[in-house]
Amino acid sequence: MVLRIHFTADDLARTRVAPTIGAAAETYYSLEMLNRRSCAVPFQRWHATVAGQLTEDAKPLTALLPARGPGLDLLALAGDSPDIDHAVDELLRAPRTRVRRELEAVAFDSVHSSWARSVADGDAGARRQLAAALVACHRVTVEPYWSASRSRLEAVRAHYARTFLEEGVEGLLASACPLMVRWRPPVLEVRHSRPVEVHLGGRGLILVPTVFSWRELSLLYDPYDDESVPRLTVPTVTDPESGSALWHGHGTAADEALGVLLGRTRAAALHIVADGCGTTELAGRLGVTPAAASQHAKALRGAGLITTSRRGGSVLHVTSALGRELLAGPESATVPAGP
Repeated sequence: MVLRIHFTADDLARTRVAPTIGAAAETYYSLEMLNRRSCAVPFQRWHATVAGQLTEDAKPLTALLPARGPGLDLLALAGDSPDIDHAVDELLRAPRTRVRRELEAVAFDSVHSSWARSVADGDAGARRQLAAALVACHRVTVEPYWSASRSRLEAVRAHYARTFLEEGVEGLLASACPLMVRWRPPVLEVRHSRPVEVHLGGRGLILVPTVFSWRELSLLYDPYDDESVPRLTVPTVTDPESGSALWHGHGTAADEALGVLLGRTRAAALHIVADGCGTTELAGRLGVTPAAASQHAKALRGAGLITTSRRGGSVLHVTSALGRELLAGPESATVPAGP
């Protein structure tokens, strides 16, 4: 069975690649993977390490795993921030109507349906429990591997960028995930659990590389918002080699080396800027003053690791090609030609 995504010329022009689906959604995906009876080979080391490590605090999130069908769309509720604290803030501020809509679309078992209904009905205490559970799960299943995972995502995104420059957007669509996707202009065919026809209608498509998914693509969009751009998640861990690079040593060796080279704060700043941000956001996520964040950005810019552009009264910092290579570490030279 196939999901068929129909493109127009406007859709092709508006297709782009996001850096990540966000810490919250990756955490939920990791929980779905942990809950499966069998684990794919690239994730077996990860599964063996984290299995049985979740605490009682994580149970409210595990209660929101569906009995059948699609799971909760935490991208819609918590945004795509790579920082779990920012994701939690978004979750706590999410409009009640959106939370209700997302939860009502999930088929929960009878044991957990009443608690899920409390969250959907706007119970503030239940919402805070859910947020705390998200953090508790993230600390076990994602956080120890998040830095290495983001390096992997950035390396894949850089490969997508090269493909786009050399072959155009149609070349990117054709090569994004050849095992599960086929580009038959003007339709992108995706292996799916049921036949679905989606017309983008000029909105375009956002390709989102993910870590904690295995040979499974999802099309995420808000059916109540005609202007929202659909996102197609694309797995990036597709073989044992790419998996072992993430789980071996909890992914901290490259971080330690980067911290020694730049200093821990500037190494953290370089990771944050990989997604693009302004000075104020950089300061908030580093926990320093805007003046201090500006100095860190200046030092990274002077080293050729980031670039800064002005937009009106604000600035945007992004990593340079050299900065991306440094973040990717030694494994960047061995990233396969496609995920």
